[in-house]
Parts: sequence; structure tokens; C-alpha cells
Amino acid sequence: MQKRWLKIGLFLVVIAVAVVGMNRYYLATMPSSVAAQDSVGYFPLQVKEPSVLYGMIVDDRVVIADKIKRNEVLGDILQQYNVPAKLIHQVSLLSKTIFDVRKVAPGKNYTLICSQDSSKTAKALVYEPNPIEYIIFRFDDSLKVDVCKREVTTVERSITGEIRTNLSETIEEMGISHELTNKFVDIFGWQVDFARLQKGDKFKLIYEELQVEGTTIGIKQINGIYFEHFKTPYYAFPFDQGEGVDYFDEEGKSLRKALLKYPIEFTRISSRYSLNRFHPVQKRWKAHLGTDFAAPTGTPIRSVGDGLVEEAQYKSNNGNYVKIRHNGTYTTQYLHMSRIAAGVTAGTRVRQGQTIGYVGSTGLASGPHLCYRFWKNGVQVDALKADLPASQPVKKDYQDAFNKVKEELTNKLNSIPFQEAAAEPMASL
Repeated sequence: MQKRWLKIGLFLVVIAVAVVGMNRYYLATMPSSVAAQDSVGYFPLQVKEPSVLYGMIVDDRVVIADKIKRNEVLGDILQQYNVPAKLIHQVSLLSKTIFDVRKVAPGKNYTLICSQDSSKTAKALVYEPNPIEYIIFRFDDSLKVDVCKREVTTVERSITGEIRTNLSETIEEMGISHELTNKFVDIFGWQVDFARLQKGDKFKLIYEELQVEGTTIGIKQINGIYFEHFKTPYYAFPFDQGEGVDYFDEEGKSLRKALLKYPIEFTRISSRYSLNRFHPVQKRWKAHLGTDFAAPTGTPIRSVGDGLVEEAQYKSNNGNYVKIRHNGTYTTQYLHMSRIAAGVTAGTRVRQGQTIGYVGSTGLASGPHLCYRFWKNGVQVDALKADLPASQPVKKDYQDAFNKVKEELTNKLNSIPFQEAAAEPMASL
């Protein structure tokens, strides 16, 4: 009986070995995909990517985005989201050398990262003072403050246009940014009267645009201009001869004068220099020895050149005003300010383009505007017609390098076609 069971056992072992061998043979000879499906069930694993915001995983957090309100401080916001006053004070001390929390400004974006429970306790706050920087205040495991920056990319663009009405309407119709317009006007400010452009004037601009995450945040610089005014062509070429980028014409002459032409970003001239003008407040004819620029209250006013502040005060007719002596020849004055900029007082030095005050209607004024006055050798003259010395032309040592830049940019500008005129008259730059 024992021998019989031994024979049966050996028989079963032989059969098992044969079956295993056959399976190995079929698996080796069939396509790998079929073999895999036959031997092991295959199920693709779906891995969910975590949601990341400002470098933090926020899948299990509540995200609240808002803007700083007037007179609101970070402490007010954090208290609403259950951050203890003691912790808020510690954060303000910790961040003092990195970012002054008292400098948060109305209208700026902030984001709260909060716990998902009913208390919604803030675990982090992100404040964005500008499109590039953001400050992260963390309250979770430990107190920490980080200043981070987004990547800024530079994109070269070009734009063309033709004057149909005036420059102001151009900005709206073509969607040209005020920053680009102002850079253009500053370059050609002394060659062209932009308040008297003619229908049919044309332009081509090559410029560099700054972007963050695909959104435009500003203009880096203008890389070339062709401007046709009264059928006369004007070119502007940027070139650096060791003292920073300046703009030159085809002959290498500087387009920049000793002083800026406009003390305010380009806007409407509401009243020009005149020896006999009807005064809108006093209701009588008298000399108007300045140029009025209409602009909204609060518009920044800039010094047209480096100089020493002689006066910065209030007087009944002038309102809030600043007077600046630039050198022994030129002096300028800025009237009717809503307020004088902080730090601008008699005896202080200012730089060209520095904000010295803000448009208002103080003193003898019928509405918000800037009255700009200009002295040459002690005599008041028309600021827009003053003959100022130009900056230094291209030096001989740099002439070959400039000519190469000029040739490349001329070819580039000439290759840009003008847009076809629209059927309906439209405003262009």
C-alpha cells in the first residue's frame, strides 16, 4: 500500500513540473504585453499632483485672497484669523530687518493660508508690495519671514501707428501704455512738439517689455524709433559710451537736452505761455508767464533737471510750490501742488526726474493743474521754446561702434511694415 502511494506522489510531481515548464515556454514566446496581462493584472496608478501656492502645499488649507484696505495693517488682518497678539508682535520684530510691516499700502494684494477647521487660523500670510516681490510670513511650526522674487523675463516688441487725431486719444485707442508713451515723449521732447502733432505723422517703435508669469509689468527701454513728423524722418538710437544708455540721431548727436521738456508725464497742455491771457479766476487780461498742464489731483510732478531747491512752501497765489535752481542759467518753478513731496525742502538737492510734489489746485487756481515756470538768466521765458544745450554727442572713439548699432537698428526699423490705415479715423500715437 505504501509503495502505491509513493508511485502516485511521484506521478503528481512529474505532472506539476511539466505544467510549470509549459507555462514558462508560452510566456517566453508570447508578446510581452500579453504575458504581463496573463501573469499579473496591470492597473495604472493615478497620482494627484499637490496644489502649490507660493511654494507651499495648500491641499489641506483654506486660501483667502484680498487687498489691503485704507488704514488697515497686517496686525488687524492676522487678529481676524486667530493669530495671537504676542505672536504678531514677534513677527513684526523678526521682519524688521527684512520688511517693515508698517509700510503695507492700500490696494496691494495679500493671501492668507489658513487651517481647514472651523477656526480658520492663519498659518501663513503673503504680502505683495509689487508684481515681482512677495513676502511670506509663516506662523505654523515656527516663526519665519521670507522675501521672494518672481522671475522677470524681457520680451522685445514693436509697434507702429499713424496720427489720426491726437496723442492723448492714441493711448486709449491703441492700448499703448502710459509708460511707453512717456519714454517716447522724453526721447523726442525737444525735437517734436507732441501737443501739435499732425494728421499723417507716423512712428515705429522697438522696445523691451518686462513680464512676470506672462503679465506685462513695465517697459525696460526703447531700442529704436522711427518718427515721421511733417514728412521729416527722425531716428533715435540707444547707445552707451561708458556713461549709461543715451539716445542719438543719425549723425550721432544727442537727443537729450540738459533739462527735460515736460515736468509731468505727458498730458494735455491747458494754457501756454502768453503775454496777454484772460485769467480764469481773476477775470481780467494779464500776462501768463508759465505753461499749464491739466492733470488729475495727485499726479506726480518731477524736477526737469538736477538742482538745488530754493523755495518749497505755500503762498496765497502760488499755493504749494517748489522753485529749483539748476545752475547759473536756468531756474524752474512748479505751482498749485496738492502737496510737496516728503523731504523736498529749501536747501535740499534733487535729481532729474525726481518727484518733488503732486498736482493740485491750491492757491489761485480754478481746477487741478500744474503751472510750470522757467527762467533763463533771470528772465522768465517760454519753457517749451527754450533753446537748451544738448548733451554730449557720440565720441570719436565710439563712432565705429555707434555706426554698427545704427546700421543694424535702421535695417530692423525699415523691415517693420506700417499698419494699414483703418476705414474709420482712429487715434494713433
